[in-house]
Amino acid sequence: MNADDFSKLLQAFTASAESGDGTRFANHFTEDAIYYDYIYGPHQGRADIAHMMQNLFHRDATDYRWEMFDPVCSGDMGYAWSLSSFTSTIPQFKGQRVVIDGMSRFIVRDGLISEYRESVNGGVAMAQLGVAPERMTKVFDRWAGWLKERPETVAYLARGKTTTSNGA
Repeated sequence: MNADDFSKLLQAFTASAESGDGTRFANHFTEDAIYYDYIYGPHQGRADIAHMMQNLFHRDATDYRWEMFDPVCSGDMGYAWSLSSFTSTIPQFKGQRVVIDGMSRFIVRDGLISEYRESVNGGVAMAQLGVAPERMTKVFDRWAGWLKERPETVAYLARGKTTTSNGA
C-alpha cells in the first residue's frame, strides 16, 4: 500500500468509526482481522469488530471524533498518531467529555486492515471521567496482565537484553 492509499484508508476508517455503523466500520477489515482495543480487548472477524464498535463503544459514548495525523506506511504496515474525543453515556460518568491521543499500528492486506493495535494512555481518559483511584488500579492491573500475556511480550522477555557491537 502506498502513502496516499493509506491516508485515504485512515480517513474512511475514522469516518466509519465516528458514524457508529458497525458494519460500515468492519468493512475496512479482512474477514479474519483482529482489532485490539485498549478498553474492550481483542475482537476478531468482521462481525465481532462491528459489534465492538456499534454495540460497545457507541453504547458508552456519543459525539465521537477521531482524526489520524502523520500517517506513515511501508508496504503492509502503517502507523499514525491520533486524537479522539467523546462524551460518556455511562451512567456514573454521563456527560463527561474526554479527549485522548494515541498511536495506531495497521497491518494491511489487499487494501483492508488485517490487524489493528493501539497504544493509548487510558489513565488520561479515566482522569477526565473522574474514575475513582481504586477502580483505576483494577483497570491498570488488567491492562498490565494483557500486556504481559501477549505472545510478543513473552517472546521479548524470553530473549533477554541484547547488546550492539559497540557494547551499548
